[in-house]
Amino acid sequence: MIGKSSFGDAMCWHGMWLITPCFAGLLSLLSAAAWCQLNAQNVPFQYEAEGIRIPGAWDQEPLAGKFSRQTALSYLDEGARAWTESRDCISCHTNGSYGLIRPMLTASAGPPPDWLRSFLVEELKEQGTHEVARLRQGIRPTQLVYLAVNLASWDRNLAKACSPETDRALRLMFDSQDADGSFANDRCWPPLESSAFQSATVAALAVAMAPGWFEDLAPDDPVRESLKRLRRLLTQSQVPHDYARVWLLWVSALLPEWFPDARRDGWLRMIQDLQGADGGWSLRRFASAEAWGDGSRAERLGKESESERLASDGHMTGLVSLVLRQLGFDPSHPPLAAGLKWLETNQRISGRWWTRSLNTDRYHFITFSGSCYALAALDGVDSTTQAESLADKP
Repeated sequence: MIGKSSFGDAMCWHGMWLITPCFAGLLSLLSAAAWCQLNAQNVPFQYEAEGIRIPGAWDQEPLAGKFSRQTALSYLDEGARAWTESRDCISCHTNGSYGLIRPMLTASAGPPPDWLRSFLVEELKEQGTHEVARLRQGIRPTQLVYLAVNLASWDRNLAKACSPETDRALRLMFDSQDADGSFANDRCWPPLESSAFQSATVAALAVAMAPGWFEDLAPDDPVRESLKRLRRLLTQSQVPHDYARVWLLWVSALLPEWFPDARRDGWLRMIQDLQGADGGWSLRRFASAEAWGDGSRAERLGKESESERLASDGHMTGLVSLVLRQLGFDPSHPPLAAGLKWLETNQRISGRWWTRSLNTDRYHFITFSGSCYALAALDGVDSTTQAESLADKP
């Protein structure tokens, strides 16, 4: 059973929000009024499980006023726990992103909660009972990718050695690989499930994060051929959009031998060109409406105003800032410093960073993954650092 949420209980009585002491005292009269308005618009809880109720994500949620690592961490810990207990599956946007990022915060926030690894190990056992044909069905290959990268991140940041569970997860992941080197999904929930190529970038992170795993593969290990297919896909195929290029930059931080410097430099210029005047980045600028999905999604996104398309958001600003730090750029480099400043000043009272969904205007789960990236990007940053030039090599 989950203990009482640090957000407190939020209950609707006769159309009014009753919010008990929560958000570590961050709610003001103004913010309470904002949450009443949220209820009036019938916005559902973003995450809900026994003992946890996290109010819905909303673009009018008040700003925190001052960055709080603890509030962000509480939001992530409780949101991931609520999703896992209520859904009992790995999702890219919530516990899959959490399992990748939370171990990276161990030095500053302590180790991840025990339930996370227990869940991953149980999920590994369950997936291991399926035949290869079933592993390749539907979204399962992408779920296996996130299972592998979660366990690999745990090993990299806590165990410091590749565990038998991570080895097993990586092999199951490659069992689900398509002939072209990619990992299938429904391709209908962008950005994290926008294409089989996108899942392949996360698979490469899983390989690179597992301590010594691919270096220690036997010369005749059949997984080597799968790894070659993955590398060929990511280095020789057409990249579907700039969003995927950001993920390739993250891969290049861990596997620099896969990508020439000239290609990485081009991606860095792209990032700098797409940065907003306020220092943040907008998810919607990193792909066309058509690239994110077909039918009504593309039509709806295409109808968004220019201001909506250009508005900086937590998902993209958090991801780009995190990737730049993974590449070794100092927090004082101007574009990175500007991105980190945007994150420091745009946290909401719930601890999260707002991003409007590319899919539906209901739960905005992409806000959660963006908040994972944002907190990791800000981890260990001294906000008083002085700016330098991003043009300098890291």
